[in-house]
Amino acid sequence: MLKKYLLSTWAVASLMLLLVLVRFSDPFLLELARVKSFDYMQRIEAAEPNEDIVLVDIGEKSIEKYGQWPWSRNILADIVNRLYASGAKAVVLPIIFSEEDRFKRDEDLAKALSRGPSIIAQAATAQNNKPSGALRGISIVGADPRPFLFEWGGALAPLDRFARAAAGVGMVATAPEIDGVARKVPHVIYIGGQLYPSLSLETLRVLGNQQSYQMKSGVNGVEAVRIPGFSTIATDRNARVFVKFNNDFARVESVANLAVAKDKIAIVGLTAEGLAGQYTTPIGIRASHDLQAHALSTMISGKNLIRPDFADLTEILFFVAIGAVMLFLVPRAGLALTIPVYAGYCAIAVAASYISFHYFNYLLDASFAVAAGALIYGYLLFNKFAKELTLKLQIKKQFGSYLSPDMVEQLQKNPDLLKLGGDSRELSIMFTDVRGFTSISEHYGADVQGLTKIMNRYMTAMTAKIIENRGTLDKYIGDAQMAFWNAPLDDPNHAKNAVRTALQMMGSLDEFNKQIAAEGVPAFGMGLGINTGVVVVGNMGSDQRFDYTCLGDGVNLASRLEGQSKPYGVKIVLGSRTAELVQDEYFLLELDCIAVKGKKQGVNIFTVLVPEADTQLLEWHRVKHCHNEMLSQYRAQNWTRAVELCNDLTGEFGGQMDHYYEAILERIKELQDADLPKDWDGVFRATSK
Repeated sequence: MLKKYLLSTWAVASLMLLLVLVRFSDPFLLELARVKSFDYMQRIEAAEPNEDIVLVDIGEKSIEKYGQWPWSRNILADIVNRLYASGAKAVVLPIIFSEEDRFKRDEDLAKALSRGPSIIAQAATAQNNKPSGALRGISIVGADPRPFLFEWGGALAPLDRFARAAAGVGMVATAPEIDGVARKVPHVIYIGGQLYPSLSLETLRVLGNQQSYQMKSGVNGVEAVRIPGFSTIATDRNARVFVKFNNDFARVESVANLAVAKDKIAIVGLTAEGLAGQYTTPIGIRASHDLQAHALSTMISGKNLIRPDFADLTEILFFVAIGAVMLFLVPRAGLALTIPVYAGYCAIAVAASYISFHYFNYLLDASFAVAAGALIYGYLLFNKFAKELTLKLQIKKQFGSYLSPDMVEQLQKNPDLLKLGGDSRELSIMFTDVRGFTSISEHYGADVQGLTKIMNRYMTAMTAKIIENRGTLDKYIGDAQMAFWNAPLDDPNHAKNAVRTALQMMGSLDEFNKQIAAEGVPAFGMGLGINTGVVVVGNMGSDQRFDYTCLGDGVNLASRLEGQSKPYGVKIVLGSRTAELVQDEYFLLELDCIAVKGKKQGVNIFTVLVPEADTQLLEWHRVKHCHNEMLSQYRAQNWTRAVELCNDLTGEFGGQMDHYYEAILERIKELQDADLPKDWDGVFRATSK
């Protein structure tokens, strides 16, 4: 009982650790769930509108009165003049005036902008255009922030006369998140070695009658920006502010009475259909000047949302806490107690996230803690209620053919009687895998039954050769097979029998392909790896499932050798011990010294070829000397000679090794340009299976 409990504990602990690692890696779905939960909180209780801001819309009524956009600049000048006449505190124009007015009325707008603290925009672009406007000083406290800032090629800038007339010029640049929703506004961007403030940040500077900015940065990125006279504005590492959206601002059409702008910041923007640049925000689709207004409002209020440094750790600890509670409670209690406990946990997590959001402006995510907690809870419930039934069924399946019914029944009643384990012995282990399965699958398309039948025919033909040569079929792994020799029955010739099986399987594959070719089915290919080594063989598994199989490094190596048959362009790959045991009976060629994926030490690998006649065998032995010389030159880094020998060997061995020599030539090209260590030992380190 204690053993079972410990196994369950380790399983849950491993699952919890995996979930924690997944959380730290922050994949797309987790990030999406987090930001969507924050969006929901923005919608259910949006912030109060900032009364210092009014939006002046150039909408349908304005277009109806003044005609098609773009207007003459004297019309925009009239709007700006009217706003200042109404007592506007400042006028913000997130409209790019990059070209001269076709009606030659640019001077009218320039004069209007100079009447008060006007702030105009320039848009960050990928093109290498020079930004406009006088750069304000940005003092940096801490590390260089530029590696963390969004970098743009240039900017679509306003005309110089407008930049000189305005009190400030700010960048319009957005960085929508993974789902295309604009939640953050970058307040400082990087263009051509210079730092440029956002339109909303520049507006705040102008309102404060300041000449500079301050930016605090650390090794992990930007931490905050500040304008003297205003509170510090916390940002993310990319100098973005997480905007806290409100329901809406006071709005007025540009053609209406603009008295509403008295003592307010007037932000003029396009809202007419087909003209307005729009963004998807957490509270819906909003025009470009709306987004600037929300960003400015957030800074003025000092209530920008913050993802605190302790957020990740807090969320993970909360999840770990409920996982530990459930691990203790579920095995000991039923649904009547555990469901209310988990429901209470979810309520606490959501409430904590909500309170931190609305009262402290902290972004704490409840979605991970709730979802991960549900996974742990579900696993524990499944383990509790399905373990006994599953174990009984598997015992009957595993031992029903080997033991009497009454003994099987006893095992089902008392599974602790089962003893798992095995013996160490030298086995020859084979792995096979189908090549060209994609083409075969495409041939059958939606005909699943047809694909199943052809795979069963293939597996039957291959398995027959394993059984005929005293092999033990371990398992089918998709379209792959695993078999071994020298267990459970002793087989002193296990390596030779394994290699013989491999060659016979290749012959059977040729016959099989001839048969299916007449049926219009694409040919099957096969890669095969054999390794001989000491492994553990016997009944392996867990209390829930056990099989007669083998485990150990030699098994893993056999699997890796099968995978190497493809990049080396051969059908069969043998390990060094297998080659040693069969070299007196089969013609072998050394392929390489390779450290397979997951291993540091190199092993020599070989392939086996079958000549058509004794005369061909004699010729192959002569050519084999040249092949071995090529490997020696390669390992000595004599690249030129190695290339010559590869070229000479192409076409030899009946062309069976041509793909191999092509692969070696390609590798030599790469190694020639590589900075190899002086003690390079010629071992190739595989990065794939």
